[in-house]
Order: sequence, then structure tokens, then C-alpha cells
Amino acid sequence: MLMTRRDWLAVTAGGLGVGVRPLAAAVRAQPGTAELEQRIVRVIREFEEQGDHRTATAVDRASADWLSDQVKQAGLVPVQESFSISRINPVSSALVTGDRRIDGLPLFDGAFTGAAGISGKFGTLGSDAEIALAEAAPNTVAAGVLGEARRANRHQAIVLITRGGRPGLCPNNADDFLQPFGPPVLQVSSVEREWLTTLAKTGARVSLVAHVTRTTADAANVIASIGGQDSALPPLVIMTPRSGWYRCASERGGGIACWLEVMRALRSSQPRRRILFVASSGHELGHLGINAFVERRPGIVRHSNGWMHFGANIGAATQPGNRLQASDDGFDGMLSREMTTLGLTIDQRVTRGTVPGGEAEVVHRGGGRYVSIIGTSALFHNPDDRGPEAIAPAMIARFSRAFGALASTLAGDAPPVKHD
Repeated sequence: MLMTRRDWLAVTAGGLGVGVRPLAAAVRAQPGTAELEQRIVRVIREFEEQGDHRTATAVDRASADWLSDQVKQAGLVPVQESFSISRINPVSSALVTGDRRIDGLPLFDGAFTGAAGISGKFGTLGSDAEIALAEAAPNTVAAGVLGEARRANRHQAIVLITRGGRPGLCPNNADDFLQPFGPPVLQVSSVEREWLTTLAKTGARVSLVAHVTRTTADAANVIASIGGQDSALPPLVIMTPRSGWYRCASERGGGIACWLEVMRALRSSQPRRRILFVASSGHELGHLGINAFVERRPGIVRHSNGWMHFGANIGAATQPGNRLQASDDGFDGMLSREMTTLGLTIDQRVTRGTVPGGEAEVVHRGGGRYVSIIGTSALFHNPDDRGPEAIAPAMIARFSRAFGALASTLAGDAPPVKHD
């Protein structure tokens, strides 16, 4: 169900109260549909209105405080766990030729230029041009011909047309943020494709600037927990990222809303095992936040009952689709049953043993058990990922119920959550 701007504003005006449910009933008695959807809309609207959620920025730090307050409202005690990064601050990022200037954004795991930039012949990728033109979808810049050209330093610089589901500058995540490689790469909007393609064919002389500064800055993971009856049992970990490019309404909003709703559903359930919740920053920089979380807890990947990962675009309204990633058939089957019961589709499954996308990667590489959902969206990494047209609240509500039911089962609380 899509919402109009009037609906979006109406259900979020003034916020909503959170009622305390009787002990243990929180696991079994889900909130009414209207109440749940209104709360989801309010949370996502407040999140997107904070601004661009890039790691270790002022918005990111303010968003951590806001999310901590949401955790309190959900009935748990939040903790912010900080980690430091060398934050990149773009100063001047553009391609210039004659009287034309195209502004862009550097790739954060490549090299950068000085203030003067680099000048040279402009041509296609793989040619003898000093500055080459390439095109790629979000998060594919380390693979294929482009990845090979970067590793081989075949050009002094690269202009990258970002190919998202909608026109615009759709930045790539910096998966190799701590080990950058290759020449400077200037990411530009896809609306410039025709002009840039023509220019590259002419071999024109251009100048490329990807000038940045760096600042040591802190980011924070927001953490909470529900105590288990048996402290000797391995915990259940429930994670979702909270940082990214732009306002991230559909990219991050659905996961954050579900993360909070699972807290509400289980806060009084007295599960057998401890449940750890972590909303991590550093997502767009090689998952720095979840890596910091794991590094501070040696052995937690293997010494856990399992990990649930609420990835990107959960409940996105534009070109939605769901990809299920799981360590094994058992976890796959459990989430599949909950999703099917609630009318949620599984459009793709990642082949067993494949390194999963998102923060589930750290669990996979560490040999832990996990189940993960990552959605699709035409607004993925797009500056227009905001507003009521970006999300489907009814779908996010169903996801929250499915995740709550599975979390109840994995935490050892019997009987598991029942669906309405």
C-alpha cells in the first residue's frame, strides 16, 4: 500500500505513544495493523528528515542519539559503542572541459587528486586516454572490466557514470575503504551519460578533480539486549545497518523499523537465551561498524545461536523484490515459512556457500549461522530515496511480524509468535 504525502504527514504529526503490554504477551500479541503501520511511518519519516546518513558525520551522530531514544521507547536500554574512522570530506569533485563543469563524488576506496586535479585526453575504458569513461551499477565497481582497470591503474583517472534504477548520482559503497586501490574515480549522475559518451569519442582534453581532506572522527553502533533465562546459552544477534548515502528512507528505514518492532515484540518474553541487538554505522565503508562490534567480542560469530540480518530495501515500494541469504537449509526454511505465512515473497535465494551481501558477510566468513533478507528498490543509493512514495508500510509491518516470530523461535521462547 502506497501512501500520499497527506497521509505521510497525518500519521506522523505529534508521534505515537507506546503502550506497555502484559509480561510475555508481547511475544504473542502483535499490535493492530493501523497502529503498527503508523509507528513504522513515523520512525522512517523521522530518520529520513535527519539528512544524509554518511558515517561519522554530524547527521550520523545525531541519528545515533535519536535511535537510542527509539530503543528506550521500545522498552530496552540503549548503549552507544563508538569506533573511529578517517572520515573523507569531499572539497572539490568535478569534471571540467571548456565552459562545462560536471560535479560528482569521488569513489571512497580509490585514490584522490590534489586541488589542481589531473588533466589529459578523455576516452573510453581500456583506451590510451589518460582519463577514461566507465559505467556501472551501484556496488559493482570492484568487479569485471572496471575492477581490472582499477587494479592495473590503466588510466590516471576514471569518470564513472552511476547506473541506478532511476536517473541520478547513485554512489558506490567503499568496500575496500581500509585498503583503497586504483586511480581516482569520479562518480557522476546518469543524466550526463549521452554528453559524456559523445565527449569520450572525440578524445577531448579534460580536467578531473577529486580533492578531499580527512578528519579523524567517531561513529557509533547502537546496541541493546534482552536478558536470557540461561546465561550459558549462546546468544541470538539481530542486526541492521543504519548508515548510507543520502536520506535512505527505503534503503535503511525498513530494516530499522523492523529492528525496533522485534524489540517491542520480545521485550517482555523472557527468552531462554540472551538477544543482542545492534544497529551499525559504517555500512557504506566496508561494514566498519559491524566489524568493530565483532572485534570487541572475540568468538561471538561462532559462539551464538544465530544472526538475523535486516538488510537494504525491506518493504521498498518501487520495484520491490526479496533476496534470502542463509547459512543453511534450517535457517532458510524457518524464515521462509514465516514469510510465506504472511504473504511475503522470496524472489531470489543466494546459492548456499556464496558470500552474502551486507553485514551478513562477517558472519559467513566467521563460520556462524545466519539468515538475511535484502530487498530491491529503484531508489537504491538515489538522492530521491525519501518520502511516502519510497516505502510500503503494510509490507514492512508484515516483515516485522515474520522477523519477530523467527526471533522468538531462535531465542528459545516457546511457543513462538503467532500471526494474526
